[in-house]
Amino acid sequence: MIRGVHTMFYTSEPEALRAFLRDKLGFPTTDVGDGWLIFDLPEADMGCHPADPKEGAPSGTHDISFYCDDIEKTVAELNARGVVFTGPIADHGYGLVTRFKVPGNFDVQLYQPRYTK
Repeated sequence: MIRGVHTMFYTSEPEALRAFLRDKLGFPTTDVGDGWLIFDLPEADMGCHPADPKEGAPSGTHDISFYCDDIEKTVAELNARGVVFTGPIADHGYGLVTRFKVPGNFDVQLYQPRYTK
């Protein structure tokens, strides 16, 4: 039976992104050889959204977001570790949302969900 999900970021700076996820976000790792880190994430959920190129993304697109229980506190903690946010926290209906920069010149969503797990 399926017992988890493996996610991946493709980046032009894999070593820097691995260090960022380990050192800035604090995810524990397993080194599977040659510095190739696999991150042990605390939990996961998955949503299936309708494809909409005008207000979302085309079919086949996938995305990775991080979520937390208290976005104000989490943003403050990550700021103290040097994480750079690309905008203020905003209410998106499903939760409070912001985004932060990661090595490889892209950003990732962080949100505090309004739904109950």
